[in-house]
Amino acid sequence: MKKIILLTSILACAAFANPYAKCVACHGANGETVAMGKSKVIKDMTKAEIVTALKGYKDGSYGGPMKALMKGQVTPLSDADIDAIANQIGK
Repeated sequence: MKKIILLTSILACAAFANPYAKCVACHGANGETVAMGKSKVIKDMTKAEIVTALKGYKDGSYGGPMKALMKGQVTPLSDADIDAIANQIGK
């Protein structure tokens, strides 16, 4: 039981250490996947485009068919988290 709790704690900390970690399931490890068959390939976006998109999803001014889903994903992100994601994935 102690091992399970420790592993869960480590995984939770790792996810928070990298704000892109929760994006991987849909967008791929390097932003190469068309999420749910509807999104852009985010690795092709510039850092500025990623920041604009994420902040727009957060404030409701950006998005298409996945707008509601993405708003829920980005709402807890800080500006520093958004910049970190853009620096990791963007050109």
